[in-house]
Amino acid sequence: MTVRRIPTGVTGLDKILHGGFIPASSYLLVGGPGAGKTILSLQFLRQCQQSKSRCLFLSLTESVTTIRRDAASFGWQLKGINLVDMTLSDGEPKTNGEYSVFSPGEVEEESIWKKIHAAIEEYEPDRLVIDSVTNLRYLSTDEYQYRKHVQQLINHLSRRQCLSLLLFEPGELEREQSIAMAVDGILWLHSEISKERVVEIRTLEISKFRGSSYLSGRHPMRITDEGIVVYPHCVEILKRPGGDSALLSTGIESLDELLMGGFHMGTCTLLTGPSGTGKSSLATHFLVQAARRGTRGIMYCFEEGTESILDRCQGIGIPLNGCLEDGTVALCEVNPLELYPDEFLEIIRRDVEEQGRRIIIIDSLRGYQLAMDEFGNMAANVQNILNYLRRKRASLFLLNEMQYIMGDLRISEDGVSYLTDNVLMLRYAEYSGEIIKVVACLKKRHGNFQSDLREFKITEEGILVGEKLTRLRGLLTGVPHVEDLGTKPEL
Repeated sequence: MTVRRIPTGVTGLDKILHGGFIPASSYLLVGGPGAGKTILSLQFLRQCQQSKSRCLFLSLTESVTTIRRDAASFGWQLKGINLVDMTLSDGEPKTNGEYSVFSPGEVEEESIWKKIHAAIEEYEPDRLVIDSVTNLRYLSTDEYQYRKHVQQLINHLSRRQCLSLLLFEPGELEREQSIAMAVDGILWLHSEISKERVVEIRTLEISKFRGSSYLSGRHPMRITDEGIVVYPHCVEILKRPGGDSALLSTGIESLDELLMGGFHMGTCTLLTGPSGTGKSSLATHFLVQAARRGTRGIMYCFEEGTESILDRCQGIGIPLNGCLEDGTVALCEVNPLELYPDEFLEIIRRDVEEQGRRIIIIDSLRGYQLAMDEFGNMAANVQNILNYLRRKRASLFLLNEMQYIMGDLRISEDGVSYLTDNVLMLRYAEYSGEIIKVVACLKKRHGNFQSDLREFKITEEGILVGEKLTRLRGLLTGVPHVEDLGTKPEL
């Protein structure tokens, strides 16, 4: 049986709730001051109002004027939403007595509970928000009366088939578990300061959702100029498509010879080597060559700007500018200090599904790792991206910078090499008093390859790969031994 759902009006939240809220249910929206509770609840009411539902917002913390002013900053007019001010802020401040002798409920002129029920009877809402239920506790005669009134209110709303959001403070919820048991669901809004990056991290978490499954975990969110946007943390399931994948030529004849045809589409390739060996230039060359064959691609640049890349490509004969103009290649500058991992994955999904990109390059893993520091293991996040791209039969290229120029040979320092299907290594070596670069394929999961070490050179005419370096031993150490110096093969 399929349960009807009510959209939340918050981008990404419906996916987490597997469609939205369930009708005639009550939900706690829990978060500290500034977490975004009021913004989320207003987004929900605006969505419901567009579907002609009767909407009621009861405010016990802010005046209606303040709410409208804050909503206007997002461009919201709140037309069709009934806003009721229960803050008793009209005119001069009134004091009917101190609360040291009498309970708050005895001192207040009229029971706040009666006002709430009267407003519900008057407006007959289909959707209700109370901001906030925490204040109701302060105005109750005792905890028993508070629990009884809340339970009665939730039951009353359920009988009226009214979907309600009850805003609550996290500290009070820890003491008042009876409220958590009474409602049908609990949504947490977290706002924390990153220890490593000293920036704000906002997340949304579902701890209870009666009558349905949901995506568990903490989902990154942002408060944007248009309201709250949530980026669901989805664990991508690897489902490899059937059929043989085509070979992707590198566009360099001798490198294709080394790889015995090139890389297979839908695989992950690690380009690894020290700084300055030409990883970014080689990856850009792959993009342009694929675009010439009709395959659209994109490079996510965590370290280098677009202008710098264009200048570099112009100097080494890679016609990148033309591909950017016709849209077959795109460059996306990414600031890792401003991006969540799931937000980045959502950008990749958009480019793959809406723009038809099939070559994805991340330059580099060092920059990507900065975005991962507060969100678990980097390899797990890369695995999630890789599973998605493999399912879409898109190719992923990861650029990995090695710390050491010579000696101490490693494929990667971040433990991601096991995820890759192909590993192409670029490395420095010393040859007869000259520093040269060498290229070698260390791994190709689908198909065979030549185990040669070849010279790699970047010139004004483009990228060149030479013949096998046959007279040297120990090239991988960076200081090779010469068997017979002879003549180095010329490029």
